[in-house]
Amino acid sequence: MKKRIITAVAVFGLLGGILYFAYAQTAAQNNVKHFTAFFAVEGEAIDQNNDMKKEIARLTGADCEELWLVGQSKESALNSYIVSGEYPDFISGDTSLYEAGALLPLDEYWENYPNIKNYLTEEQWERFRRPDGHIYWIPQFGVTHGEDVEVTHSGEAFWIQTRVLKWAGYPEIHTVDEYFDLIERYVAANPVMEDGTPNIPFTILCDGWRYFCLENIPQFLDGYPNDGSCIVDPDTLQVYDYNTTDTAKWYFKKLNEEYHKDILGAEVFTETYEDYLAKLSTGAVCGMPDQWWQFYYSIQNAYDEQGLREQGCDYVPLPITREEGIANQWHVTRSAELDSSTGLSITVSCEDIDGALQFVSDLLEPEIIKLRFWGEEGVDYSVDENGLFYLTEEQAKRWMTSEEKRKNFCFYSYFPRVEGKLPDGINAFSLEYQTTEFFKNQPKDIQECFSAYGVTNYVDMIGNNEAPGAWYPMYSYTTSLSANSPAGQVRDRMDAVKHKWLPQVIMAEDFETAWEQYMEAYDSCNPEIYYQMLQLEVEKRVKG
Repeated sequence: MKKRIITAVAVFGLLGGILYFAYAQTAAQNNVKHFTAFFAVEGEAIDQNNDMKKEIARLTGADCEELWLVGQSKESALNSYIVSGEYPDFISGDTSLYEAGALLPLDEYWENYPNIKNYLTEEQWERFRRPDGHIYWIPQFGVTHGEDVEVTHSGEAFWIQTRVLKWAGYPEIHTVDEYFDLIERYVAANPVMEDGTPNIPFTILCDGWRYFCLENIPQFLDGYPNDGSCIVDPDTLQVYDYNTTDTAKWYFKKLNEEYHKDILGAEVFTETYEDYLAKLSTGAVCGMPDQWWQFYYSIQNAYDEQGLREQGCDYVPLPITREEGIANQWHVTRSAELDSSTGLSITVSCEDIDGALQFVSDLLEPEIIKLRFWGEEGVDYSVDENGLFYLTEEQAKRWMTSEEKRKNFCFYSYFPRVEGKLPDGINAFSLEYQTTEFFKNQPKDIQECFSAYGVTNYVDMIGNNEAPGAWYPMYSYTTSLSANSPAGQVRDRMDAVKHKWLPQVIMAEDFETAWEQYMEAYDSCNPEIYYQMLQLEVEKRVKG
């Protein structure tokens, strides 16, 4: 008979849930279902002998082998699956896989899985509905039930190392000019690191789809949030192209100047993502524009092994705009950034659809959320007399080293999760977001930096903003556009032009001429077709 292990916690209440969990530990021990998943990002596999993975398997009756990108692009990896017609049980679903017929319509199955069906509101789910009327993927991040808890800035920003700020006496930095001026002065005074490694003033990730680190900065500099594909005026709801604004030209001219000062090297335009991470892992890069998730977790091992935190190599975000007086919107409340263009999907190759859905449902249960993101009570964290979770000094050590994390924790990080506070109303869903623990468990250089600026977390460092409107974020629409649609074809042509021309513009001896040639090539793509579609989508979202 099919087990409903975790759902029993909600049905029978706390006591019944505890009794049922005790039963499940024995019943599921010798009957664990095994699934596979592929996520189109770089990641770290969890060993089958991981203690927490075993614990979750005992309670849910299932586990999953997670596969990640290794030495290939997202597009080539997904195309390989599509060509073969063979898929893992779970995959990072998107339009290309939907059009290939690789994904199952989840809404046809979810009536028996309220944790999945009720994960979003009906209105939110409508954003995920494909042209055939079905829903094929579940968002993995940014879904909050209840109160938001944010202490990290996972999105895009101009990042800078704490050692640079400390050297300058922790100055207030608000503009692009101030940012580059500080980095230039620091590297002039400190050309090498402690071990003689030359300091790298500034770099940009430009590899493949990640080139947004290069091209989308003008929207932020004008004080707009990350709609990713356009600027939306909140008063008029008019859509604008940030690629052609005065600020866009100004910013790329600034990069041109920094390139000719040797602050930005030509190698950034040909480096792979792996090259970029290797460069950051040396601790030598003083600053860069990027999204936190894209670099932070990947460089932690190197930082641990080389003692780079002790040298002040950790990064913090700065509230940068083009000029003083422009309020920045780099950080928007996380629950507002619901990306409907991708998520967790179950593929047509899955032979146990019911079991796969049950596994996802179980991972959304509060007790499993605690195991995923806090670990085991009394071992990985403690609870005070008021029910507040905290770490002892010994427990903190388990969280501070990459090796300990690999052995003891199983986050299932790219499976859906319920963010915000746990049902107890006291604790954040994850240690990473627990305000009372966050500051004290930060590296010393981060603590010193936060204290100098009178803040306690990354969000305070850059500032917080509510969602600007019902249309936000527009990238959830544009990234889901089919490459076969007229707007999708224009989008891809525009992307190709930017990939080709922005490096040339930045390296040009004659910036003005290069910019004119770039704009001519860009205009030939007929961008108005694309932006007309974006305008219609904004109006549709606002009207509901």
